[in-house]
Amino acid sequence: MSSTALGTGRVSTGSGLDSVLERANDAQAVVQRFLARIAVPALRVSLGLVFLVFGALKFLPAVSPVEGLVVRTWNALSFGLVDGYAAMAITGSLEVFVGFALVTGILLRVGLLALAGAFVGIFSPLVFFSGELFTTAGPTLTAQYILKDVVLVTAAMVVAARAFTRPIGRR
Repeated sequence: MSSTALGTGRVSTGSGLDSVLERANDAQAVVQRFLARIAVPALRVSLGLVFLVFGALKFLPAVSPVEGLVVRTWNALSFGLVDGYAAMAITGSLEVFVGFALVTGILLRVGLLALAGAFVGIFSPLVFFSGELFTTAGPTLTAQYILKDVVLVTAAMVVAARAFTRPIGRR
């Protein structure tokens, strides 16, 4: 057994360190079990709150910071059939539905599928308007606003991986 002299004149033995390490590992195991239990549900709810809030903003004219982008994107995606407030209402409805499904867990799988479709619309400005979103100085603030949604996609993938473990059928 090894020993180390401490500045106080006491001697610390290896078994004392082993005891501290064992307690630290026990505490870490408790924290890990807690995080394993709450992490995905917390991620699901927080992702849902993001979509609820941003979706609700789209129902209020001139409140959403991406109103113009949403309208232009719907116009491009629908070949001019969807424009103006209709684009905002459709987007807001979709985002509020997704947020509700994520927060409550009701129709979660349907909400996740709707979210996958929503991500197509969310990222499509990068294709349709890339000349405006990227300059020689780099991505504009709007492009950065869109690109940060990669994190939301990853969060949705984690939530979906958990949600899709249950078989489809009656409860």
